[in-house]
Amino acid sequence: MADTQPPQRNSSGEFPPLQGAQLGMLTVAVALATFMEVLDTTIVNVSVPAIAGSLGVSPSEGTWTVSSYSLAAAIMQPLTGWIGRRVGEVRTFVTSMVLFVLFSALCGFATSMTMLVAARLIQGLVSGPMVAIAQALLLRNFPPQKRGMAMGIWAMVVITAPICGPILGGWITDNLSWPWLFYINVPIGLVGALATWNILKHRESQRLVVPIDVTGLTLLVVGVGCLQYMLDNGNEMDWFESPRIITTAIISAIALIYLVIWELTDKHPVLDLHLFNERNFLVGTAAISLGYFAFFGVNVVFPIWLQTNLGYTASDAGLAMAPIGLFALVIAPVVGRNIHRLNLRVLASLAFFIFSICMVWVATLNEQASFAQLSSPRLWQGIGIPMFFLPLNAILMSHIKPNELAAASGLSNFMRTLAGSISTAMSIFIWNRRGDIHHAVLSEHVRSDSPGWQHFHGVLSAGGMTDPQALSVTNLIVSQQASTLAANDLYWLFAIIFMALIPLVWLARPPFVNRGAVGGH
Repeated sequence: MADTQPPQRNSSGEFPPLQGAQLGMLTVAVALATFMEVLDTTIVNVSVPAIAGSLGVSPSEGTWTVSSYSLAAAIMQPLTGWIGRRVGEVRTFVTSMVLFVLFSALCGFATSMTMLVAARLIQGLVSGPMVAIAQALLLRNFPPQKRGMAMGIWAMVVITAPICGPILGGWITDNLSWPWLFYINVPIGLVGALATWNILKHRESQRLVVPIDVTGLTLLVVGVGCLQYMLDNGNEMDWFESPRIITTAIISAIALIYLVIWELTDKHPVLDLHLFNERNFLVGTAAISLGYFAFFGVNVVFPIWLQTNLGYTASDAGLAMAPIGLFALVIAPVVGRNIHRLNLRVLASLAFFIFSICMVWVATLNEQASFAQLSSPRLWQGIGIPMFFLPLNAILMSHIKPNELAAASGLSNFMRTLAGSISTAMSIFIWNRRGDIHHAVLSEHVRSDSPGWQHFHGVLSAGGMTDPQALSVTNLIVSQQASTLAANDLYWLFAIIFMALIPLVWLARPPFVNRGAVGGH
């Protein structure tokens, strides 16, 4: 129910926290919106072949349904603070949800790939501010002593949505049709928007009319757009052997360098880089971005490896990844509720240690591993997820002022999203390159004077295979082994990254008392 009397601001210009049923309804509404937006980053991935076939294009063209969304969302995330200050955080959030619903429906109605990509692009643009504003709204409206719980709920949604995406996407595509990937957003978004507006329409954040930073916005769009294009197409175009990739890389580098210079000197920057002057924000954002780089890389390579080497279906691969959410769902609310009592740096360090151990565990597996063996490391990795997201978010927000919450959340989410995009391209590149190296090394043992090859060739010949057939089978086995060894190399790299992040966390400076966000340690 809405307030019968409009609430009054206190001396600091903030409204008193919500209580009771209103707080519960707001939490559900914001959680639904966050879940919906984050889910759309992964729900389409497993359905690209079906979408491409339905619209008469190649699977490689179909991947633009994924990259166009992530590109637009990444561009909009750092603009969250500016939009929230100019329009108001409540209006921004509700408008974003309504527009998201509209363009989700248009995605489902698409009759061509061009129409679908255009709708996905705009869907990404309007969804960009949602997650960051959702975090800011929870922090503003929860009582100080319960803000840790609010972040626990928020993190739990952010954690579980990408896990549900591949499973739900595969089921919908197999049992309904791909347009329902987008239609399901309509009722969820409308309910969330109506509930949020009903509760917060009289609790709008203070608005500040500032000039539009046209130069900064242009540099951001060009720089991030070219970077995303390079990352999306680098592997297919053989990276810097392609003039197009070289051109986009140069344009991106120039635009982003000038963006940094411009935003540091402009009076009303669209991207507030001065937030990095705050030590805890810098350390927390760096740790969560680099950690997400390794975390996201595993989520990209692991399901592809399962499908190409072990013959898993997309749904089976999603199920093998799903256990990571089990412990996370249980632990996240507990950590969030008690975060003000816990040592945040110890928690984050423990999370990185768990991640590293699990990476080493996965690196010891091969294509002979059972489903239980493959999913077990994912299960235990879930213990570390709440201890990764929650403490680092609390650390990076610990000294941020209330009027900077949206800007700080938007900038940190932008860095995390960008790290995920870079991780996708770099993980696939390293995996392919290491696979080529392992294939060459293993192939050296396939020669006439090799006892192993003589024995294996004899077995194949006894089975009725000709020499060309035997070589073809051998090459397939060598390729599978090379792919597995390359994936293991990547997991070892991620294990090293996670361990290296532990000392970085300890550069954060206590006390972790947030002036308008999470209760501190």
